[in-house]
Amino acid sequence: MQIKFKDNARKWIWGFLAVVALSQLYFVKELLAVFTLFTIGFAAIAFVVISLYTLQHGLTLAASRLADLRQPVINLVPVNTQNHKAA
Repeated sequence: MQIKFKDNARKWIWGFLAVVALSQLYFVKELLAVFTLFTIGFAAIAFVVISLYTLQHGLTLAASRLADLRQPVINLVPVNTQNHKAA
């Protein structure tokens, strides 16, 4: 009788340990899934921020280069009489 009780107790202990181990694996899988989603979300937000910063920096650079040109669109030079006669 004593041996049968020990075998039954061992089965319960191993079953309990198996349940604990499987539950730990489940929680690890859940944590990895959440970490993956967090990483994807963070990467998406970082991509948007970097894109906006690059766009703003490019527009600032383009505006400063246009301001440095300082060339008028139409050159308004008064017409001399000599140029007027030629025309």
